[in-house]
Amino acid sequence: MRLRLLALAAEEELSIGELAELLEENQSNISRHAAALRQAGLLQDRREGTRTLVRASEAVAQDVVVADALASGRALCERDGSLGRVSTVLQAREAPGREFFSRPSGALPSALMPLETGAHLFALGALLPRRTIALDAGTGDGRLLDVLAPVYQHVIAIDRSEVQLALARERVAARGFANVTLLGCEIDSPHLRRALMRSGDRHSRFGADAVFASRVLHHSPQPAKAVVQLASLCAPGGQLVLVDYARHDDEKMREQADAWLGFDPAELRRFARAAGLEDAHVTSIPASLRGDGPDAHLPWQVLIATRAATHEPKRLSSSIEKGRKDG
Repeated sequence: MRLRLLALAAEEELSIGELAELLEENQSNISRHAAALRQAGLLQDRREGTRTLVRASEAVAQDVVVADALASGRALCERDGSLGRVSTVLQAREAPGREFFSRPSGALPSALMPLETGAHLFALGALLPRRTIALDAGTGDGRLLDVLAPVYQHVIAIDRSEVQLALARERVAARGFANVTLLGCEIDSPHLRRALMRSGDRHSRFGADAVFASRVLHHSPQPAKAVVQLASLCAPGGQLVLVDYARHDDEKMREQADAWLGFDPAELRRFARAAGLEDAHVTSIPASLRGDGPDAHLPWQVLIATRAATHEPKRLSSSIEKGRKDG
């Protein structure tokens, strides 16, 4: 049991409940075995709201004897099928979000900004050195388009929920945004990559000058992987702008399909480094700017990082997700 548990925790950071499902054991038994492995220095855990998540410690990769035990555990997990079911467990993390954003949400909310704000944003756009293409990843009902469309020459907005895209289309039509392209797809879609390919005078270039992901990451089953994917959509020298919550303990947000209760600033910077981004910095967003929605009481923050012109993102491995640490 402990060999199998260790192998699964080395594959992915998993909650006690997820490990119980994979190993077909009750949670108290899994917690008991995990405690023994933790005392031996082979597992690390962290609290995330009411959940406890565990991952293999660095000692697993450094100790030859433990590495041999890990190989035995992987073989056991391959035979019983639990290793192959990890992807299914990760997909289950996404299920509440898919269902939540597929619900009909009523009419498009009326604009709260002054009607002339678009003109001011249009003027501010001239100050940006690069504003050919912006990507709005997870556009939802398109609220961010009110800001991006007046600033960038072309905005590509994507969402996987047709319900949300219908609201975004309504917004685009009402605002007369002729420079916005809406796509129903995931961030790893070949269709999106084709849309981000642009032709220059001498050769074709790929990527957006800025990739925006506003309050999206906490819905992702694998946030580190999502940052890698978002970074790969930036043009060389382009920037990733990621707005999300700082770590909090409001379990009620899980009813809003939140997979994670925010992220530490150091955690976001670590994600950015693993994705090959540079100059990553995280800034808190003042409470007065968080609106009046159901998440206005949470601490918001923004990560801004740059994709270097010559540096390629590191190959994503399970160690990126396992490396999520407090502080």
